Amino acid sequence: MTQAAVVLAAGGASRFDGPGHKLTTPFRGRPLVEWAVAAALEAGLEETVVVSGAVDLSDHVPAEVTLIDNHAWATGQASSLQVAVAWARQQGHTAMVIGLGDQPLVPAEAWRRVAAESSKPIVSARFEGRRRPPVRLDASVWDLLPISGDEGARVLMASRPHLVAEVACDGQPADVDTVEDLSRWS
Repeated sequence: MTQAAVVLAAGGASRFDGPGHKLTTPFRGRPLVEWAVAAALEAGLEETVVVSGAVDLSDHVPAEVTLIDNHAWATGQASSLQVAVAWARQQGHTAMVIGLGDQPLVPAEAWRRVAAESSKPIVSARFEGRRRPPVRLDASVWDLLPISGDEGARVLMASRPHLVAEVACDGQPADVDTVEDLSRWS
């Protein structure tokens, strides 16, 4: 079994009204996206992938991370998931652990814990009782993921709860969508 850690970082950050794109905005001394990428990489899965789109992230992704482009990023998160699925299939991975580029405080241990749990085909991290990314998706459920729109695995988890396991994780899953969020978590 091989698993890829996938950081979804393709969106346009429409709610962020700061100067520049939110993923490249400084957060605690380095660009926001670099926190999520570093945690995914530190988790030590077989491959770490970043799906980009609206902004060039090549200067923010280490050489050992695979950077793939979602040309259809403006159509929503489902297109980024589909780009990741296509990549994972091509590389022969049997599961992906999906996280978000705007969640800088999710630690590598959360990625590892989710990756290690395989009792169900979908495994979600649980932070203080709430499901949040990262989420492990076994290859058996990839064809069930949405193919369009701005929804990700959450739709699948809601429609097929019997396929989902949860793993309690430490860390802070807050995502940074606005300048106020950035200030709150800095």
